[in-house]
Amino acid sequence: MGHVIVIGAGQAGSSCVAKLRNSGFDGKVTLIGAEPVPPYQRPPLSKTYLTGGMTLERLFLRPESFYGEHDIDLMLNTQVEAVDITAQTIRVNGHDMSYDDLVLTTGSVPRRLPASIGGALDGVHVVRDLADVDAMGPRFAKGARVLIVGGGYIGLEAASVAAKLGLQVTLVEMGARILQRVAAPQTSDFFRDLHTSHGVTIREGVGLERLTGDTHVTGAILSDGSELAVDFVIVGVGIGPDIALAEAAGIEIDNGIKTDSHGRTSVPRVWAAGDCTSFPYRGGRIRLESVPNAIDQAECVAANIMGGAKEYVATPWFWSDQYDVKLQIAGLNTGYDRVITRRTDAETVAFWYYKGDELLAVDAMNDPRGFMIGRRLIEAGKSPLPTLIEDPATDLKALLKA
Repeated sequence: MGHVIVIGAGQAGSSCVAKLRNSGFDGKVTLIGAEPVPPYQRPPLSKTYLTGGMTLERLFLRPESFYGEHDIDLMLNTQVEAVDITAQTIRVNGHDMSYDDLVLTTGSVPRRLPASIGGALDGVHVVRDLADVDAMGPRFAKGARVLIVGGGYIGLEAASVAAKLGLQVTLVEMGARILQRVAAPQTSDFFRDLHTSHGVTIREGVGLERLTGDTHVTGAILSDGSELAVDFVIVGVGIGPDIALAEAAGIEIDNGIKTDSHGRTSVPRVWAAGDCTSFPYRGGRIRLESVPNAIDQAECVAANIMGGAKEYVATPWFWSDQYDVKLQIAGLNTGYDRVITRRTDAETVAFWYYKGDELLAVDAMNDPRGFMIGRRLIEAGKSPLPTLIEDPATDLKALLKA
């Protein structure tokens, strides 16, 4: 059945090769990863792994032996130099490898601070891969002063871990409020209160002017002229799709590697899945940065490589763990015009996003029931009356039958 090469040994890449083998694909399968370890979970990196609550082996998505047992050639610590879409080859370590189908699961890359403002100083970290977290881990000493740049979920999760470990935490967000790009003011307010109650100093509407220090970062000058002494810095200002290899090969890019609803790129026999892709969604195109999307899209691609005609229909959902709060998000809130609050108690609340009469999304804090029902309603295209949602006496489950 030919040779399938998958470039990118993360969640999507691992899911794709496993699906191929579990579905009976009997051709050659090669999975290539730039890191020296087998595919692993990323979400626990900055949480349980950083705090010592999870070993390296427990991070692995599958035991390392899985790949050999399923006749998957796992090439680690390997950089793909180029893709030749005409010859259907890739260049690895100066040699060409032929493929019948190529899958790009290259993921995403963190945005970094420019070197001109101190981004290259020692002690300035991003949170993306195992090496990043291993490098910053020893700096998480009680009493250390950490500056977190960026008030999105990456920055807030890092702040929660640092605060729990007894560090002095300052977070700066150049926007008017934390989570401004992704959540309603109600969700921002909830997490601002949560973090300040744990001793985190949050500075909104304040950007970073520059970092100071000779070789190691020692301070920060903010856009309002104030100065901070710091021991290290964590940069959480977002990620972008890793498109370098695809772009150099002449594959079409549109906010990521552009795919159709089946996972095909603009080039025959080349597919893509995961964080690096944009794909059709409700009449437009989106790119989703989430574990569920990486798994589902990669498995869809695997099915189509084997001759299927499966369309990928995204059902967006996400999560974030901060202190003892689990945030679960169903749907996408783009275009919302009102937010309905459903509060069960002081620790349990959910914000339901509507556009007119249409339910778009739910932010559920410590409310797994509300999240699951909200997700099922959104997937079914059902939009309960907002008055029913905000009434704590309403049995949400009954809304699924309405």
